[in-house]
Amino acid sequence: MRTIAFIGLGHMGAPMALNLHKAGFAVQAFDLSAAACESVASQGVTVANSAAAAVEGADVVITMLPASKHVESLYLGEGGLLGAIAGGTLLIDCSTIAPATARVVAQAAVARGLAMIDAPVSGGTAGAAAATLTFIVGGEADALEHARPVLQAMGKNTFHMGGHSAGQVAKLCNNMALGIIMAATSEALALGVAHGLDATALSQMMAVSTGRSWATEVCNPWPGVLPNAPASRGYSGGFGNDLMLKDLGLAAEAALGVGAAIPLGELARNLYALNSRAGRGGLDFSSIQRLVRSDPGMATASLNDATPPALSP
Repeated sequence: MRTIAFIGLGHMGAPMALNLHKAGFAVQAFDLSAAACESVASQGVTVANSAAAAVEGADVVITMLPASKHVESLYLGEGGLLGAIAGGTLLIDCSTIAPATARVVAQAAVARGLAMIDAPVSGGTAGAAAATLTFIVGGEADALEHARPVLQAMGKNTFHMGGHSAGQVAKLCNNMALGIIMAATSEALALGVAHGLDATALSQMMAVSTGRSWATEVCNPWPGVLPNAPASRGYSGGFGNDLMLKDLGLAAEAALGVGAAIPLGELARNLYALNSRAGRGGLDFSSIQRLVRSDPGMATASLNDATPPALSP
């Protein structure tokens, strides 16, 4: 039985750790939140009293943390984990972070003789709970093969995108497209309803036509169209607006690093920033529908007046 240290028990990390436990792995979990630790402990997962304690005797270390600064601090900060992890341990970072940070941490790990892959995920909280996540991987092929049995206990699909940080770049490309598509779908539905169309009928037509997308079929932003979508439960659950905003900021940073033009990505970042400032940062990102529905001219007009927030470090 392989021993897995799992650090980061948030909305995504907790169900991932539980699925590893259910698959028969010996999981040693840790999170700064006592409530998060208590939740997984009540379901049989062993909880350590610190991150350093969690990695003791572990064959694999998985991290699922909020942002670049948390990953860098955990591994490379004062008393960082790289100094405590035994040689031969496989490191898997499932956080969505800046590609530059992923490269720095991986290089430091390799310098210590540790294999590491970046493996951000797609599939949301529902996919994490159902063990149907998609892992988007960057790193050496041998390290990925070593990781596959572990990843398969948490997801259905694994894509190897290239070397260190390639997984992060690919994840940001996917989420940038998703954010743009959700905003466009929201605008289209708002336009149709303003002309008297039924949102459900319009969505059903689009779902089998050229406007078809995940936003029309799975996470429709109009309340009542899909009973299980966040929009139909007050935009609760799902993928938070501010998490989408963070990822779009990371995409903008990645674009600046290579001189790429992402005009639609930048526009989407501004729209989600406006949605956050309207008090919907903690709601599902499909709540962008409210921004374009409440006042069709507000989003466009505000873009000329609002200063977007600084990009994430």
